[in-house]
Amino acid sequence: MPYHMRRSDREMTDKNKMLDIVKTGRYAVVALCRQDEPYVVTMSYGYEEQTDTFYFHGAGKGQKIDFIKANPNACLTVIRDDGYQYGRCTHAYGSVVCRGKMVLVDDRQERIHAMKAMIRQLEPLPEEQLAKVDDGDAVWRQTQMFKLVVESMTGKERPKIK
Repeated sequence: MPYHMRRSDREMTDKNKMLDIVKTGRYAVVALCRQDEPYVVTMSYGYEEQTDTFYFHGAGKGQKIDFIKANPNACLTVIRDDGYQYGRCTHAYGSVVCRGKMVLVDDRQERIHAMKAMIRQLEPLPEEQLAKVDDGDAVWRQTQMFKLVVESMTGKERPKIK
């Protein structure tokens, strides 16, 4: 059940503003849970607007995989840090919270697509790295790909005080 935003004056309702934060972000803080045990991990990502999907990569074994297999429900936050405002005891920011299911990506074509989405998000000049994916570079073939298709997206912001 979604919560209402307590501070409606800080609620971001413009989806384009939320997407701007997501498209310019480089990492997300991802929250997972199995049984009563929480796990939070920071991960770089690639976002694809057409499918409203975040793509991630990581090791094929370990704590993250164990949590995803036990409970695919996930929540992530992307933050735009506009800086602490000295002398005002406040912080300017924009943040986006997304919920969905974290899924392991095993299909070869989707893995290639996911890696390319990440490269486009993270690299200022992606062409050289994109070519390595097309060549079947051994390093990326050993990498596990994940995705989260967004089921809900909310945003909050605190602009700078002038």
